[in-house]
Amino acid sequence: MSRTPDARARDNQTRQIQESITNVEKHFGELCQLFAAYVRKTARLRDKADLLVREVSLYADTETPNLKNGLKNFADQLAKIQDYRQAEVERLEAKVIEPLKCYGTLVKLKRDDLKTTQSARNREAKQMQQLERMRQRSPSDRQIISQVGVGRITSSVVCMAESELQRATMDATRTTRQLEETIDEFEKQKIRDIKKIFGEFVTIEMTFHAKALEVYTTAFQHIQNVDEEEDLEVFRSSLRPPDYQSRLEIVRANSKTSLSRTGSTKTKSGTLQTPTPISQRKRLVEDEEDEEDEDLEDVTEDEN
Repeated sequence: MSRTPDARARDNQTRQIQESITNVEKHFGELCQLFAAYVRKTARLRDKADLLVREVSLYADTETPNLKNGLKNFADQLAKIQDYRQAEVERLEAKVIEPLKCYGTLVKLKRDDLKTTQSARNREAKQMQQLERMRQRSPSDRQIISQVGVGRITSSVVCMAESELQRATMDATRTTRQLEETIDEFEKQKIRDIKKIFGEFVTIEMTFHAKALEVYTTAFQHIQNVDEEEDLEVFRSSLRPPDYQSRLEIVRANSKTSLSRTGSTKTKSGTLQTPTPISQRKRLVEDEEDEEDEDLEDVTEDEN
């Protein structure tokens, strides 16, 4: 039996609803999985950054004062960014992933509604076919067979079939109207949720990156404010022994004394006197002693 225009229209409607539900089930499922993977990657990045913060802090403890302070402040700012990243992860899970997960349940409910409507339509079509077969088997002239018992039974069965068809048609119409209403509401909710979910995603990401930009700027300033020259002086001092400065002052003092002595050996004309060799100094002393002896002898002779 060929389908009536109304039945074909309802079949087309059912097909479109089925396609819409299938698309939501497929793509929302994919979006949910990808957003969940995005959040997991963000959480892993947070964990790696925490390790980086720890390593920077440990390294800072081994460095000179200014660099140590700069690295400590840098690590603190980096840790603060990870706090914002943790908040980002939690918000994405609550505002993006959870609403997408809910569509698994919603799609299942809409499929149940579609099945209910389809069952009602199938019952209507079945009753219509049954009634059509009964009418084909019944004699065309009811007045002739109205006096016959079989004719009366056949007529009663046809009436019952017509009543069943009427009830089936009413049930199919009711469920179809309910399906149209619920699918219309489902479509509205889907559009609103898509706008809200993607809007929340963008807002959460913008908030994180705005906060991160502020903190990164502060971290950059801390590391750039490290006094290189002062730390170099500290490093150079650490290479010298503790008494290095006192010994250096002694050496300088000795150098000044030596220069003073050398200056005192200069003559008034400004020339340096040549030191007398030891052998010459000995001969001079002997000559002086001989002269003294001669003087004594002369004095003795005079007294005599």
